[in-house]
Amino acid sequence: MVEIEYSSKFLRLLKKLPITIQNLTQEREEIFLANPFDSRLGTHKLHGKDRNHWAYWVMRKIRVKFLFLNNNQVLCLEIGTRDNVY
Repeated sequence: MVEIEYSSKFLRLLKKLPITIQNLTQEREEIFLANPFDSRLGTHKLHGKDRNHWAYWVMRKIRVKFLFLNNNQVLCLEIGTRDNVY
């Protein structure tokens, strides 16, 4: 089981999204809590300047960028479209 923390930027960006996407984000987070590498999430490591970060899909265009703090703690950094998050 994974424990999730949120950056203030993540929370601010999440509030700006439509309520339907906020609800979908919560559903995806429940999957993430059980298994961060569940195939439905498309979890992947980022490259370049973000090479220490990871991301997963909320939906095709919306991604959550996060950082593993340790084996069971994650910090969600940003949420948004691929172009805005990466």
